[in-house]
Amino acid sequence: MPKIADIEGTPNKNALKFILKEPLTWGIARSYDNAEAAKDDSLAAALFDIDHVTNVFYIDHWITVTQDGEANWQDLAREIADPIRAAPAASAQSAETISAASNVLADLSPEDQLRLEKINVLLDEEVRPYLQHDGGDLHILGLEGNTLRIHYQGACGTCPSSISGTLRGIENMLKTIEPDIQVIAS
Repeated sequence: MPKIADIEGTPNKNALKFILKEPLTWGIARSYDNAEAAKDDSLAAALFDIDHVTNVFYIDHWITVTQDGEANWQDLAREIADPIRAAPAASAQSAETISAASNVLADLSPEDQLRLEKINVLLDEEVRPYLQHDGGDLHILGLEGNTLRIHYQGACGTCPSSISGTLRGIENMLKTIEPDIQVIAS
């Protein structure tokens, strides 16, 4: 049962980031935009049972919960804390689980796989730490020609700056290694 070490605000006023003393996963991100998508995840389902919760995102030692803007965060945070504390901490996950999650884009050509590896290195070093600090992340959905499709997760998914300024910043940074790339958020 993870204990909550800290609760932080995010740039998205409708999202809170709960920092945990024990991990919920080992490197596997879980992101849900509604209760139906979360039905097979007991923690996320319990959080969606709470009025006003609209998004749940977690990985490793933190979880970000987004609300609809209609609830008082002080009261809602207390309610959200109970399912988080009741959730089981991550057990050692099998190599199969981790490899299945990382092979989502395995159908790419060897050249595109190499391009994607370079893109991921840059994202891992320059972008993801900042998004994760703010209670979010991004997931690559695909690379088709010069178009990189990404999906924002957690607090970034509903933050207005992620669709404009952050997206342009990511695209401009990636242009240093892929001059013709276009980044599209889905």
